[in-house]
Amino acid sequence: MLNHVIAISDLLDNPSVDGHAVADHLAGLAGGTGIKPEVSTVTGDRGSTDFVKVVVPGTSGKTAGGAAPTLGVIGRLGGIGARPEIVGLVSDADGAVSALSVAAKLLVMAARGDRLAGDVIVATHVCPDAPTLPHEPVPFMDSPVDIATMNAYEVGDDMDAVLSIDTTKGNRVVNHRGIALSPTVKEGYILRVSEDLLSVLATVTGELPVTYPITIQDITPYGNGAHHLNSILQPATATTAPVVGLAITAASAVAGCATGASHEADIAAAARFGLETAKAFGDGTLHFHDQTEFRHLVSLYGSLAHFQTLGMQRSGKE
Repeated sequence: MLNHVIAISDLLDNPSVDGHAVADHLAGLAGGTGIKPEVSTVTGDRGSTDFVKVVVPGTSGKTAGGAAPTLGVIGRLGGIGARPEIVGLVSDADGAVSALSVAAKLLVMAARGDRLAGDVIVATHVCPDAPTLPHEPVPFMDSPVDIATMNAYEVGDDMDAVLSIDTTKGNRVVNHRGIALSPTVKEGYILRVSEDLLSVLATVTGELPVTYPITIQDITPYGNGAHHLNSILQPATATTAPVVGLAITAASAVAGCATGASHEADIAAAARFGLETAKAFGDGTLHFHDQTEFRHLVSLYGSLAHFQTLGMQRSGKE
């Protein structure tokens, strides 16, 4: 996995890189599988970005007419670079590098004949010249397109669970260098941390699993005026599937627009977590949440799906 992380980091650390270059790189790893990444260029008020999506079919996945569940792996970020203000690959790129490394490894495995049971959909976007955004305690990376657009291109109805990978260093909430796991979020509910995912985290790191706290604010959509840890759980606002945020973290607060702050070993650990999660989720031995308990909570307390919206005042309701 580290080979893929290094190769993709080098590919992305280029002012002229775009989604097509990334797609070509991935297609070259796919061999004779016929798997072709998709690229969609989207322009916003502050520039443009290329969304890259690759579907790796499983032996019993939906694309093969089977019933094995589909995992979505999303590399969430504002941009891989902040040129011309800042030169180089920024810390915020870690989520994209990790997700693309998962895709690269899955494609190599498929070309060699190692296929997972379920389909895996990997999605992220490539923008080497994204804007920055003031934020406390350190600046964030912004994006040329809004979160709703990101969700539209990265989150799909065919995903039965979503793993969102994002650099989460610009805070004083999680003070650990490496990777950390969020509780599961589903339809406005913050559920318990998945025991299955904790086991995967302990396996890939060889250490006790690290988790981090999230709040109601963090699982509401951007644009409602509330403070958010970062965008790691924004996919949860656009799907009924369970979503977990895998954070790539630091012991100190590091700006998303900082360069020289990416640790390849940590990114590789996040990518290995994504791969091992995909294996177990597809074959039905790993669960993001307890479905029976979730239904029980809804029967007791009703739907909390309104937390997936901008709220009553923002939507014009009384």
